[in-house]
Amino acid sequence: MIVAYIDGGSRGNPGPAGFGVRIEDASGNLVEQFHGSLGVATNNVAEYHGLLAALRWALDHRASPLLIRSDSELLVKQMLGVYRVKNPGLQPLYREACALTRAIGQVRFEHVRRERNTEADRLANEAMDEAARGRSRP
Repeated sequence: MIVAYIDGGSRGNPGPAGFGVRIEDASGNLVEQFHGSLGVATNNVAEYHGLLAALRWALDHRASPLLIRSDSELLVKQMLGVYRVKNPGLQPLYREACALTRAIGQVRFEHVRRERNTEADRLANEAMDEAARGRSRP
């Protein structure tokens, strides 16, 4: 099993935004980590971009089963079908995430406390720093 820790955020909501992803194997060893700046976006949009980046990575690397860990309760509950996606700006991101999840096959979602998501948070902050300097690279 591959575990993807994801995070996203913005400074100002909306504001300079970015995401971070840390990919680990089942033993907790680092496989890969990356981040992306998004320019100006909301926290929730940035969270979804982190999810999409992790799902694309998993699809490209045929990583299944996949466990997604996020400190965004909203994102996790939306992906589990507990909450509806009402925000029109999130709906296309949600649909894409659902399509990627189906393509991967076995994907689980788990909400974790921020203390268990520190590396993805650090990467997301690097991306937000880049976005604040005007360098966007999703």
